[in-house]
Amino acid sequence: MKNETNPTTLNDLRSDIIGIDTMVPLLDGTKRRYVFLDNAASTPTFRSVLKCIEDFMPWYSGVHRGTGFKSLVATELYDHAHDIIGNFVGADLSSNVVILVKNSTEAINKLANRLNLSKDDVVITTIMEHHSNDLPWRKHCKVIHINVEDDGHLKYDDLRYALKTYKGKVKLVAITGASNITGICMPMYDIAKWVHDAGAMIFVDAAQLAPHRPIDILPNTDPSHIDFIAFSAHKMYAPFGTGVLIGPRKVFEKGEPDTVGGGVVTAVSLDEVYWSAPPDKDEAGSPNVVGAIALAKVISVMEEVGMDKIAQHETELLEYAYKKIKGIPKIILYGPTDNFKNKVGVITFNVEGMHNALVAAIFGTEGGIGLRNGCFCAHPYVKRLLKVTPEDDRRLTAEMVSGNKTNLPGLVRASLGCYNNEDDIDIFVDMLQRVVRGDYRGEYVMNPKTGTFSAKGYKPDLGKCFSIDESTRHRIERYPSEAS
Repeated sequence: MKNETNPTTLNDLRSDIIGIDTMVPLLDGTKRRYVFLDNAASTPTFRSVLKCIEDFMPWYSGVHRGTGFKSLVATELYDHAHDIIGNFVGADLSSNVVILVKNSTEAINKLANRLNLSKDDVVITTIMEHHSNDLPWRKHCKVIHINVEDDGHLKYDDLRYALKTYKGKVKLVAITGASNITGICMPMYDIAKWVHDAGAMIFVDAAQLAPHRPIDILPNTDPSHIDFIAFSAHKMYAPFGTGVLIGPRKVFEKGEPDTVGGGVVTAVSLDEVYWSAPPDKDEAGSPNVVGAIALAKVISVMEEVGMDKIAQHETELLEYAYKKIKGIPKIILYGPTDNFKNKVGVITFNVEGMHNALVAAIFGTEGGIGLRNGCFCAHPYVKRLLKVTPEDDRRLTAEMVSGNKTNLPGLVRASLGCYNNEDDIDIFVDMLQRVVRGDYRGEYVMNPKTGTFSAKGYKPDLGKCFSIDESTRHRIERYPSEAS
């Protein structure tokens, strides 16, 4: 997946990003270069990746079992993509298997379905987790949630106590590699050793870690080995519908696949079914060949530049940003605000006296800056950071369930990608200062059903940006809030 068009420096990565110079309309009628600071949600892609896909498409075909030449080419590339992805995290592919799915959410659900958990089994997780690394476990077994300190770090002593208390019953510890809210990186190798000492296995949700840091799951015999890991291509510059689950081959050789159909069997009669070997057994149906090749290409691009260089660049950007932000009054910061070696590029904040959704709306409407606000699919963690009391939690939950999101708690998040630079930070900080000063023009109104704000009179023609066909354009014109 490597060729001469690969970017080789951080500056190359920025110029290689599709959409880096996209102009967007502002409330005052002017246009401005869009500054994308929502990379923790999803990332753009690189021109080199799109070029790789375009070059592959003449050879596209269904993979496996096809005898035509194009099928042979596509199969070879699809299978090789598995190897590239596994090597990216240092997996021993003789004993571990790379399973391609849609995203991290599907990967975690697949793992929860395939571990043969019972209601008496225990999975230990944390309140830092994205819902994707919490809710799937609740369906199958008893789940223990480890709390966090006021600054957002995990209470590690509580985790070790839980491992001791539930030794013999705990089957898995499921942790995030890096928080999508505070950016805190877990000491996953230390935790892995504690988990293995307790006779359990460890799963790491690396959706927020893989784009930002080099990862090595270590040899199977290492006490700090990571048993299972998952991540999403759309968070690492390959938004083409692929996710990854990696784990011991012997685990996936056992039992029945959670999704059945074409491609998962060796033989079928009316009375018997013989399952294929992994990964085919857990990749039911026609796979996303294009997505697999795109992810493999992204990995080659990022490794060409160097994951260590990407991590260092991100650390320097955080230092630059926080030095400026700390000088702005009325800003409440969450998570680590210094010593960024163990923090990925996430800046989470609130402005005193302002609703988080209002702040995010002003940034987008008047600054052309893409942020995100709310609870980021991690409600327990956000409410803990905001010190929401149990009583207020029950009240707010009742309001939200009834359809009223007026008082929806939340934070504002700016999240960095490998291509962001100091110019992006300067634009962000300048807008933040304007918001704090009240130097914005719009009259913003909240929609109580969604908890979002919009500026009166701001009705950009979204259909002019892009439309699939005329019916799509008309729908955007009629229902802009739904379409966006």
